[in-house]
Parts: sequence; C-alpha cells; structure tokens
Amino acid sequence: MSTDEGKFDQVLFTLAEQHPGGVPDLLATIAGFLNRKTDFFTGGDKGDWEKLVLKIFRKEAEIAQEVARKKREEREAAERRRAEARRKKEEEERLQQEQQSAAITELTDAEAEKMQQEIAAEKSNESKPETAATPDAEEKKDDDEEPEDKGKLKPNQGNGCDLEKYSWTQTLQELELRVPFDVKFTLKAKDVVVNIQRKSLKVGLKGHPPVIDGELHAEVKMEESLWHLDKNTVVVTLDKINQMNWWNRLVETDPQINTRKINPESSKLSDLDGQTRGMVEKMMFDQRQKEMGLPTSDEQKKQDVLKKFMEQHPEMDFSKCKFT
Repeated sequence: MSTDEGKFDQVLFTLAEQHPGGVPDLLATIAGFLNRKTDFFTGGDKGDWEKLVLKIFRKEAEIAQEVARKKREEREAAERRRAEARRKKEEEERLQQEQQSAAITELTDAEAEKMQQEIAAEKSNESKPETAATPDAEEKKDDDEEPEDKGKLKPNQGNGCDLEKYSWTQTLQELELRVPFDVKFTLKAKDVVVNIQRKSLKVGLKGHPPVIDGELHAEVKMEESLWHLDKNTVVVTLDKINQMNWWNRLVETDPQINTRKINPESSKLSDLDGQTRGMVEKMMFDQRQKEMGLPTSDEQKKQDVLKKFMEQHPEMDFSKCKFT
C-alpha cells in the first residue's frame, strides 16, 4: 500500500463535486482523459486495460468491505457488551436487595421495631404535598438546578437524538446517522448524494433538496468515515477527531440535546486495569446506594463492624451513643 494514500483526496473531492451525475460521470471523465492523453487503452495487448481496472477496483472493494465488516462487528460487540453490562447491573441490584432483606432478618425485636418506626416516619414525610413530586415537577427541579439546560432535548437510548427526518446515536469514538427515505423503489448508491467533509455533511436524494446540508458540530476524520445503504435508509458512520467529548447536536442547525443526561458506556469498564476498574465499580455502587437511600460500601462495613462489636459485648449500653 502506498505511503501517499490519501494525498490527492482533496483534489479528487473537488473534482467529484463538479460532477452532478456522481461516480459514473467522474469515472467517465477519468476514462476520457486516459483515452485522449495516454495509450492506456491501446498500448498493451487486447484486454490488458480491462484486467488492470478490474484488479485495482477489486482490491479497493475488498478493503472497503473489510473496513465495513470490522465497523459492523465492533458495533455488534459494543451492543453485546452493553447488554451484558445491563444484565450484570440487574444481577447486582437483585443481590443487593437480597442482602438487605437478609440483614433485616438478623435484627433484634427492638431494632426491628425502631426501624419500622423510622420507615413509617419517612413514608409520612413522603406523603406530604410539598415532597410529592410528579415527573413534570422533577423535570422542572432539574431545570431550575441547571438553567443552561432549559429547552434541551433528552438523549435517546443511543446517547443521540431522534428527529423528524433522521436519527443519530453516538459513542465517544464515533457517531452513526440513519436517514430513511420513503420511496416506492429500492435505493441504489447512484440515487443518493452523500458528501462527508471534515466539518460539514450533505445527505439527500439526487434531484431533491438535501435532508442534511450543514456544518457538523465538530470535526471528523474523512478517511475513516463511511456510508452504506440499509434497504432504503442511508447509514453514515462518522469517526470523531476529538474522542473525549459528547456531541450535543449533529449539525449546527439541529436542536441541542442535554449531554448531562447521557449514559456513558458501561462496557468501557472492561478496558480498565483491575485496580482502576474496582475503584470505578465501587463508586458506581456507592452512587446507586445513595440514590436508593441505602448505606455506601464503607458505611456498610462500619455498620457490620459495629454490629459485631455490640454482639460481642452485650453488657455494654449503646442506647445513648451517636454513631456517624
């Protein structure tokens, strides 16, 4: 493979834009040039030019298909990791609930009665009008806490946005756009217009106004970005240059999503070393415990140690002790 691969991309992009007929017109121009200015078609034995063209295009087709296959396998693998992470999370929550239930059964009658009183008091407080919150009220509260997020859309399940004419999802590394076309025939590559630039994108049907034609939210790698047809849907995969930030929109004319509500991929935990992964999982567990009003792992350890100490020293009176 030549070390100068991609050297002439910008020139060829400029040339391609001047051919409204797309790839067929571009190839016709190149073939005409070879015919007029070289002996490409006549300089060798009969059929040599055709063998050479097929050899070159088949090689590039194999490369393109291999890249598309790897991208597809990576997306499928990422989805499997997300599914496995969800399953593990549900299993952890189930085990946690079982542990909490088991801990309650170990309480003495006095402790059980005290806990029951605390639960009843909490339920009484929750039933008061000022603490009862509807989803709209909760959303309003969130908006009050973060004024700059007012009016922003909630991300879809893929951390992107579902709009009227297209939808997109994203990871930190790449973004996938899906543009469906409601036509009565099966689309082919020659029927669509897809122009991926470093900071702009155009997608549409030939002879029709483009569905997308604008400045991208951030820069992408043109040589790593690609598109294909999934029946009558154009699927565009954009490889981000900055892989540390979430996009809040596809193009600058789109409505923004609230990136604070994005759920990072749990599957990325598998990429961490053992010690770091353990710290992250502990933080995630403690966060879930706090949201459920339950003790964190450190607090639970302290409670277990205290309980064991109290059991070993029944002669001591802890009724007036305050523990933090």
